[in-house]
Amino acid sequence: MREARTTCPYCGVGCGVVASVEKNEIVDVQGDPQHPANFGRLCVKGSALHETLGHGGRLTRPIVDGVESDWDTALDAVASRLRKVRDAHGPEALAAYLSGQLLTEDYYVANKLFKGFLGTPHLDTNSRLCMASAVAAHKRAFGADAVPCCYEDLEEAELVVLVGSNLAWNHPVLYQRLKVAKQRNPLLRVVVIDPRVTDTCELADLYLGLKPGSDARLFTGLLAWMAARNKLDRVYLEAHTQGFEEALAAAREQDAGVEAIAADCDLDAERLETFFYWFASHLHVVTLFSQGVNQSSSGTDKGNAIINCHLAGGKIGLPGAGPFSITGQPNAMGGREVGGLANQLAAHMDYDTPGARDRVTRFWATEGLVPCLPEGPGHKAVALFEAIERGEVQALWIMATNPAVSLPRTDRVRAALAKCPLVIVSDCMANADLLAYADIVLPASSWSEKDGTVTNSERRISRQRGILSPPGEARHDWWALCEVAKRLGFGEAFGYTHPSEIFDEHARLSGFENGEGSDERRRVFDISGLAGLDRAAYDALEPIQWPVNAAAPRGTARLFTDGRFATPNGLARMVAVRSRPPAQELDAARPLRLNTGRIRDQWHTMTRTARSPRLMNHRAEPFIEIAPEDAAALGVEEQGLARLQGVGGRYVGRVRVSRGQRRGEVFVPMHWNGYFSGSALSGALIDNHVDPVSGQPESKHGAVALAPLAVEWEATLLVADDLDVAESRWCDRSRYWARIPLGAAHRWQLAGGEPTSAHGEVESASPEWLSWLEATLPVPPTLWCTDPASGRLRAAGVDDAGRLRWWFMSGPPRELPNLAWLAERFGEAASGESMAAEHRRRLLAGCDDGAANQGPVVCSCHQVGQRAILGAIREGDDSVEALGARLACGTQCGSCIPELKSLIEEEKAHALAEPIEDPAVA
Repeated sequence: MREARTTCPYCGVGCGVVASVEKNEIVDVQGDPQHPANFGRLCVKGSALHETLGHGGRLTRPIVDGVESDWDTALDAVASRLRKVRDAHGPEALAAYLSGQLLTEDYYVANKLFKGFLGTPHLDTNSRLCMASAVAAHKRAFGADAVPCCYEDLEEAELVVLVGSNLAWNHPVLYQRLKVAKQRNPLLRVVVIDPRVTDTCELADLYLGLKPGSDARLFTGLLAWMAARNKLDRVYLEAHTQGFEEALAAAREQDAGVEAIAADCDLDAERLETFFYWFASHLHVVTLFSQGVNQSSSGTDKGNAIINCHLAGGKIGLPGAGPFSITGQPNAMGGREVGGLANQLAAHMDYDTPGARDRVTRFWATEGLVPCLPEGPGHKAVALFEAIERGEVQALWIMATNPAVSLPRTDRVRAALAKCPLVIVSDCMANADLLAYADIVLPASSWSEKDGTVTNSERRISRQRGILSPPGEARHDWWALCEVAKRLGFGEAFGYTHPSEIFDEHARLSGFENGEGSDERRRVFDISGLAGLDRAAYDALEPIQWPVNAAAPRGTARLFTDGRFATPNGLARMVAVRSRPPAQELDAARPLRLNTGRIRDQWHTMTRTARSPRLMNHRAEPFIEIAPEDAAALGVEEQGLARLQGVGGRYVGRVRVSRGQRRGEVFVPMHWNGYFSGSALSGALIDNHVDPVSGQPESKHGAVALAPLAVEWEATLLVADDLDVAESRWCDRSRYWARIPLGAAHRWQLAGGEPTSAHGEVESASPEWLSWLEATLPVPPTLWCTDPASGRLRAAGVDDAGRLRWWFMSGPPRELPNLAWLAERFGEAASGESMAAEHRRRLLAGCDDGAANQGPVVCSCHQVGQRAILGAIREGDDSVEALGARLACGTQCGSCIPELKSLIEEEKAHALAEPIEDPAVA
């Protein structure tokens, strides 16, 4: 067995990973104790990485016009069709849409090909959906997209403010670092500002559950409060900033009194003033903000409102101080470094940077080739697909992302893709919704196969190492781009044979003519100190934070420590911010405010995380989270089915009643797609309003209506993976379905029964299940039983070899047995084993004696369910430590600890609410 060091491919924390490899398979994954981002910690997603591998479901051959092909044919088709569109319609008819899942080297080559040599400005990335507003705020304030902080600042701070960030679920390792810091320093305070009470609030000394969209009002109010109480750092403001008076005047345009601000944010005035006092009274303050701030039609202004407060108090450039934007994807920052956004060129230069276009042109020029860079920015993500819809963009190459799921107005995005004359898709999975729209599909390498670098949220560059060979004919994205470039006649500029050569060119460009002019500020992004690495040095590259150059050969932890910024005069710019409400307005037809986001154990559109069955058990189905009062008023119940109606479609999911939701608001996860459920696209509910500066969509402020989903029956069907069935036979007849991977089988949750009137009445009779099962599945029912009282059926199909092929239960999922027992039976069948006689006797029960359904899994590491936890609490284990000693929950990655604490508190409250029997009366 050998060990390989690499990085995790999920969130922007950028954790180091040690993979154990045996016989060309990764058999275990642990956190890298030497990596400075995580020091050995991993969340449950990271620790399950080896469970998401395997060749099943992978794309392994190119596909051209629906027919499997070879690489030469596919690459020739890509090149000839791109050339045809360019010749007929000009370079601006071409576009590319990239992803923070790409490595920096892939990104660099794509940007160079499309902007540099094809001459189109229309290359953007899905980072537009998560980080664009923070990028724009940084550039407005600092003159560069430069995050000033590092992770150590969380441990050095006196006050950490989390705004629009469910750190416990979305960046769990950072949450654990903050938790340890708080234990070591009891004086460290944490404030959580979020409309939802999330697991992150477990760490909060103060929680502010503000009205969605009111973040800018809160922080402009803070600036005005600091000025009124003489809490400004006048020396810092005078020496290092400009625009303060204008920013303060804008903040004072609305009533700056605490009561008025609290009313506008729907907060308690005393709690709000406590936050204002804490922020103003501490120097070492970190404000950590994420998608709850960025995904707004005023996200850039919100970011600048936060930055303004830090600049006004001199709380930047110091240990434990600064505005800290936490990225969503593993290489969102790397993509920005090389020009992955439509308003960028390369190496943090953009169209507004003096001399940048000429500089990049000269750097990329060869003896026989001169680039033809566009003169201005291209379409940003939402605008790009609108241009495709209008027919202006005729060819689109999409890499490592699924805009048919992730963008707002997915109905319009899909219609645009359907009419686009040429859609090229580079992907690694065969089940992506996007493939239905592709004319050419290129099979791409994935994590553990790709070789290159990524940059995390603290500007730390790390190596992601290729450990395994790609399956079949899958190839690296940079290689496919270079091969197309050669066929287009640009081979002289794309003669790379290894990612180290691409990285070297990227590093050299970052230092090329960097600050050499007498009137030019040095560009902050500079990794020229890493230029010239040979393959061995590149492979051995240790994690390092940029800038890395002659002045900082070992990297740079914090920026702007000298108070000098990347603006022409070196002064930070304070921006006049005026708060404004969300663009998506509520009305009688759509009266509920919708929030969308990630959940703990899933990532993006689930193509990777859903391959690990244990990651599916925490939240197995799409869901709608709603406040108890709203649930009662709207007639929906816990674990019942409901539908949301938005501007572009509907969403169907299980109801989760939560006291953490504000009244009048709902939350849905962003992960489910058309492979895993029939109507669970969160993007269908969001209108395509964007921030006017950044172009980032307003994904946190949708407007929806909610109603119960009237169904007459529910059922669960488990089907062996290798059983040849037509899934449409049950999907088409169901008003709701969800697919849940279960190891060697798939679980299907189904519900149906069409309303027969406008009042929502449903058919009176359930389907004749036995006949349906016999007609639908190739193995007929072998065992079955019906409950005479309820009419509920359980049935199973066992083949002639004694292997379990399918299992069925009519009724709601709360009546299911422990599915882990059934999963073992399917696993035995996949290995060719016949079922043991004692198991066959228990098959319809679905479990051995006492193996009841454990409920939702709370601890994914050890697969501990809610029922076991509640049972232990009722037996006296009323602490996280006691639960860990009994059940092992919370003892590995720690992601479930906030939920464990919530269950303990809820159970205590329930016990106190129960009537106490008077012994005298008894």
